[in-house]
Amino acid sequence: MKNAYNGVTVPADGRAIEYSGGEFRVPDRPVLPFIEGDGTGRDIWKASRRVFDAAVERAYGGKRKIAWLEVFAGEKSFNQFKEWLPQDTIEAIRDFRVAIKGPLTTPVGGGIRSLNVTLRQVLDLYACVRPVRYFQGVPSPVRNPERMNVVIFRENTEDVYAGIEWKAGTPEAKKLIEFLNGEMLKGSGKQVRADSGVGIKPISAMGTKRLVRRAIQHAIEHGRKVVTLVHKGNIMKFTEGAFRDWGYELATQEFRAQIVTERESWILGNQDRDANLSVEGNAEMIEPGLDQATEDFKKKIYAEVKQTLDAISATHGRGQWKQKILINDRIADSVFQQVLMRADEYQVFATPNLNGDYLSDACAAQVGGLGMAPGANIGDGFGVFEATHGTAPKYADKDVINPSSVMLSGVMMFDFMGWKEAARLIEDGIARTIQQKRVTYDLERMMPGATKLKTSEYAAAIIENMQATVAAD
Repeated sequence: MKNAYNGVTVPADGRAIEYSGGEFRVPDRPVLPFIEGDGTGRDIWKASRRVFDAAVERAYGGKRKIAWLEVFAGEKSFNQFKEWLPQDTIEAIRDFRVAIKGPLTTPVGGGIRSLNVTLRQVLDLYACVRPVRYFQGVPSPVRNPERMNVVIFRENTEDVYAGIEWKAGTPEAKKLIEFLNGEMLKGSGKQVRADSGVGIKPISAMGTKRLVRRAIQHAIEHGRKVVTLVHKGNIMKFTEGAFRDWGYELATQEFRAQIVTERESWILGNQDRDANLSVEGNAEMIEPGLDQATEDFKKKIYAEVKQTLDAISATHGRGQWKQKILINDRIADSVFQQVLMRADEYQVFATPNLNGDYLSDACAAQVGGLGMAPGANIGDGFGVFEATHGTAPKYADKDVINPSSVMLSGVMMFDFMGWKEAARLIEDGIARTIQQKRVTYDLERMMPGATKLKTSEYAAAIIENMQATVAAD
């Protein structure tokens, strides 16, 4: 651990968060690295830091305090150090374990493809966690936005975001296409066109299982009753289909006492309704049209029913399965429809990287957009919390942008650290301020009778409402 990073001295009164045995030990004055962010990041970070410091002061009366340490990435870093992501920044986050950041520019025309993706991969922040909930009064394009209350666990290091691709026309692309066409696809009737750009989509058992493990652990710890595996396994059978299969495998092997799969619930429910139901009769109820299937397929389904009843009827039968966490799966395109029409049927999602990117933005659109959407990138022993929106450079330094995404990411950060009192003060302060219709322009223009506040004024209103919350208590 250094005394300074990027030339910035570590606060003398701060201490590093420690991690051992799977648990964090957070001192009363933890050093927290922060990246201000590009574009509007300057305005929203300034406002958010005021709210964070006020919440900690009000929650703990001076007994706890954040020792902030600025580290650099993005445009500010490039202008100062001629590097988009200095090694010192990565080392500071690694040394102090928990950090928070504003939005960062993705460099154009070479260099690092995405600073956010790079941070996730370098630090192995394998779980992108995005809670999406509705705050009363926020304008929404749907009739019942209050039904939306989900947490999305998106795998963060694999899939097409792994960055393994080659531009069309390059020698590398040509070499790979020739190998695929001449060796792997020979005789299959399939060919990759010679003028294609080519990318690789890796999805591993290890990457899938550690992501799904976190999703189920979250459900257990927070009383959530449904975990849904989102995939396009009907088409991509050996990548996204494997994600689904490995997810179920992990759930049944490591959380057997706490979970029931959807198909198991059907089998157990049928048995509960008719204790004399035969295996064959049960199988026909979970697989419509089974009488027209091949004998091999029938035997497979009969075996599934018998194995389920033999294995878990004593622990999960007679209605006990209804108290377990339900593990189900949904095709990715179907989920986009269902979060619009039946959002309250879903609680925790576990998804591959690309599906999670799409789904988190689609869910956020129902509750006020990305300005209201926090995010975290979590690894074993590390957490980096971030705004989920872009830098919006044309609004930079105008004191107009909604800072709620960073503020709510701070809520996640404080919960992660175990400082739940500070987290609730911020969350409640935001909720009160929105209910009072004192909001930034993005919400004000859609809220009749609302008062438009600057970014800095919105922060002041939240702090004022935190004071009101403390006074009421």
